[in-house]
Amino acid sequence: MYDLLRNAAFVLVAVLLAFSFYYGFKTRRQTEPVARGLFQSKQNMAMGLMLTVLSVYPLYLMPGSIIRMLVGAVFLVIGLFNLFAGIRNYAIYKSRIR
Repeated sequence: MYDLLRNAAFVLVAVLLAFSFYYGFKTRRQTEPVARGLFQSKQNMAMGLMLTVLSVYPLYLMPGSIIRMLVGAVFLVIGLFNLFAGIRNYAIYKSRIR
């Protein structure tokens, strides 16, 4: 069971890392501010999800020590902050298009 979760988390992190790189390149190539903000918010969402999934490793899949739990908690907090900031910014920039 743990091997399945570990492999699924690895695949999910790899996919989210690819999305993060993709949206990062798209952000840097855009000249229009609204499109740039949309791609930046998508990058934030991908990075937030990636950090949230990475927090699963030390919190649930490894035997616990205080340092691992702290690292997992920090990754979880930063990941959730990036996710919610990306969702908020996406809604703001999406409303500027219409």
